This record gives sequence, structure tokens and C-alpha cells, in this order.
Amino acid sequence: MFVVAALYHFTPFPDPDALRPGLRALCAEWGVMGSLLLASEGINGTIAGTRQGIDAVIAHIRALPGCADLVWKESPAERMPFPRVKVKLKKEIVTLGVPGIDPRAKVGRHIPPKEWNALISAPDVAVIDTRNDYEVEVGTFKGAVDPQTTKFRDFPAWWQAHKAEFEGKRIAMFCTGGIRCEKSTNYLLGEGVEEVFHLQGGILKYLEEVPEEESLWQGECFVFDHRIAVGHGLRQGRTGMCMACGRPVPEGASHLCPKDNQRPSEG
Repeated sequence: MFVVAALYHFTPFPDPDALRPGLRALCAEWGVMGSLLLASEGINGTIAGTRQGIDAVIAHIRALPGCADLVWKESPAERMPFPRVKVKLKKEIVTLGVPGIDPRAKVGRHIPPKEWNALISAPDVAVIDTRNDYEVEVGTFKGAVDPQTTKFRDFPAWWQAHKAEFEGKRIAMFCTGGIRCEKSTNYLLGEGVEEVFHLQGGILKYLEEVPEEESLWQGECFVFDHRIAVGHGLRQGRTGMCMACGRPVPEGASHLCPKDNQRPSEG
């Protein structure tokens, strides 16, 4: 059994490239696989390994400047979900592409998973899924708005085109682990939206803490590793992957997504 750790932390790194060798060496030493992104604004990633290996890498990250209060989420995997380890340097640890966005300055109010149902059931609350369209197809919260974006940097343009629809509403936002909402709620607050909320710990924390019989989550949660998706209790999901394009396909479907299933065969 392997431990999968999803983490992010916004903190200034004057020289993020200097942090790469130590992280790569430690991951190699402990056989930890996955992906870590470094930028001047912080660190983001998902890694997997043995209990001892994950503990070693997390301890190393928490010892980095400004990272002592790092929070991460763990889930189990029966087999190693990543083929290799990558430690990359990026301009942003999650790319919104809007200058001046700084989650350290202000973000939406964090709502614990066990308080989330009451919030999103309120009639004056609009719930927005900030993930990519193919992730939303696998599962989302009941009644959530799907912006149908293919990448996070499309979100600002979507908001500009649709913001009039949300006038007078309180906005509740969610994503897989929370990092997109750190930036999207900062963006909406900068746009003048007065009441913005953010699911603390993201969908993963909700599925971990909220019993299935009380849940407003519908479907599974897409994850970016070999597990493809997880369900309540963070158990391995049943979602498959399209053999043609790599998009997720639901349980019981063929191994082609609807788009590729409609293509005429060659010959």
C-alpha cells in the first residue's frame, strides 16, 4: 500500500530553482514518485511513496522558508500511481495568468467540509466548480455551475462573460484540493464580489470527512494519477480512461469516450 500526498503552499521563494536538487535527491533516495512544481509564489504537487518516504519529503518541505505550516491531504493507493518523479520550475504553481493575483493577501472564507452542505443549499448561494470540463464530467456537487473551461487560465474570461448572472449572489467555489480556489476567490474579491467562500481542503477533504449518506457530491472525483478517480472515503474509483484521447470515461462505458466512440472506424 502506498500513501498519496497532495500539497500546496503559497510563500515567497526568492530562488525556487535552488530548491530543486534537494527535493529531487530526497525523492530518489526514498523512491517517492509524482510531481512537484516550484515558483516564486510557492510549491504545489502530488507525490506517492511509502509511509516513511512521504514523511521524509513532507518534513523536508516544511523545513523550507515559510513552509512550516504546510497542510497536505493523504489518500491510499494499492499500487504506485506515478511512473516517475518530476520537480519543475514554473512561473505559477497553478496558472491563472492574471497579473497581481496574490492568495497571501486575501482569499474567500474557508468553509470546513462538514459545514459545506448547509452553505451550498442556501438559495442565495451560487456554487461554481473551478475545475476543467473533463473533471466535472466525472463528478461534481449537486447544482454546481460548470464553466466548461479546458484549463484554469480560461476562468477569468468566463467570469467576465457571465458575471452579470451572479449579481446579488454569494459565491461558493470548490476544486480538487483547494489550490485553484485560493486564486479564483482572490480574483473574484478583486472583481468586487463581496461574499466569496471556498471549500476548505477541496473535494478530497470533503470525500474524506463527509459520510456518503450525507453527501451532496455526485459521482467520483478525478485525480491526476493512475487511479483516475476516487470516491467517498477516498476509495479507488471505477472511472476508466479513453484509449484514444485520455479523457475519463464512466464505469460501465466502453474504453472510448463518447466523442471518440462516434468517430468512424478506419478502413
